Amino acid sequence: MKNSEAKNSEIEQAGEDLFNFVVDREDIKWLMSHLSEAADIKRETVEYELQILKIISVGWSISYYLESSPHKRKLLDLYWKAVHDFSQTISTATGHLIGQDIDYFQILKDRLDMYVDALAQNPEAPEPAVVIGPEFARTCGNAEDIFTFMTGSKMFITAVNRTKEYLEAIKLR
Repeated sequence: MKNSEAKNSEIEQAGEDLFNFVVDREDIKWLMSHLSEAADIKRETVEYELQILKIISVGWSISYYLESSPHKRKLLDLYWKAVHDFSQTISTATGHLIGQDIDYFQILKDRLDMYVDALAQNPEAPEPAVVIGPEFARTCGNAEDIFTFMTGSKMFITAVNRTKEYLEAIKLR
């Protein structure tokens, strides 16, 4: 029984750690500081979309790397509940600020569906980042902007790799 309780505690900690990772903005700030001045894009849009991409990349990574793990469902539930609670706070604050209701969690779900659909339409892609990058640039307003493409690809690759490393370190894989 104690072993089961300890594992549950580890999974709860993992959910909290992964959520804390996605709300930390240092990597977003770094990517924005390295986004070329030549990028033909609204920088505010890129920054906003990077946060969304980071959140959904970690959720996607949990599903992917724990595909056959008995801990997958519990960790996903914990992670997405934390994201949902965070989304409620953003929705409320933004709604008050702009004077209209928004549903940030629905925006996250829509973006996740969009990226998953893009991946499904490109099964021949050598790796997901090759699909995610252009889709990210399109979502930001300029599918042809290579700088935005690369920024989105970097965020995706970094979030996926960091999630994988974390799951391996805590031996959940």
